[in-house]
Amino acid sequence: MMKSRDMADLELALGYRFTGRELLEQALTHRSQARETEALQPLTVTRAGDNEQLEFLGDAVLGLVTTEELFRRFPQFHEGELSKLRAHLVSEKHLIRVAQLLELGHYLRLGRGEEKSGGRTKTALLVDALEAVLGALYMDSGLEEARRVILQHILVPELERLAHSGSSLPLSDYKSALQEKLQAMGRSQPAYVLVKEHGPEHNKTFTVEARLETAGDRQDPGFVGRAEGSTKKDAEQGAARQLLDYLVSLPESVGGRGHGRGRLSSGS
Repeated sequence: MMKSRDMADLELALGYRFTGRELLEQALTHRSQARETEALQPLTVTRAGDNEQLEFLGDAVLGLVTTEELFRRFPQFHEGELSKLRAHLVSEKHLIRVAQLLELGHYLRLGRGEEKSGGRTKTALLVDALEAVLGALYMDSGLEEARRVILQHILVPELERLAHSGSSLPLSDYKSALQEKLQAMGRSQPAYVLVKEHGPEHNKTFTVEARLETAGDRQDPGFVGRAEGSTKKDAEQGAARQLLDYLVSLPESVGGRGHGRGRLSSGS
């Protein structure tokens, strides 16, 4: 059976120290523990607090921060594409990994029945507690601090993992989005070049470069996106994303033509 830990360890893992420690305690208290407390104190009028309301708040805060971050990072995405990526980032499948990395199960306050049935490892309890902690953090310090923790622990690591893996989850449309962007800028389309493949036939990894020509020399690639993927298509999408991110970051006065040379890599 897992033993509970001091909440200071969780604060250290989060990179945030609560001003109102009672908020964190409530965020970690499952209703089974709260109902047991009430049963032991039948004359108490005040209802023992659990984490359900904080979970409700934290879910909303997570949704807002995720939506805002995707809107900022991916201006080339359509609404459906943004919705698909957001759905993944706030999904139970993703959030359980974050809760496990934070070892959230060690800090839960559970009733005896829930403890005996393995509540500290139950996906639903861990995800609910994670969202409740975000709600508590928002109540304790406001949106900016909640945003920092969400970006650090939930959004940025997963977005980087998706980019490095060449996953088509956000979309398989990076190449199309890049094509549209280059057409709008009056620039030539990139060349996609397979530069390496390794691994056994049933589990190959492909490395592809997307080479963008400079305005003055068609033989000299001005910018190069480089990515790996389990298929050539996924690797091409990752390389296209590198170029697209670069072009979107350019000032309007620079974006129309290539200036200088650079290499972008999904592994950097």
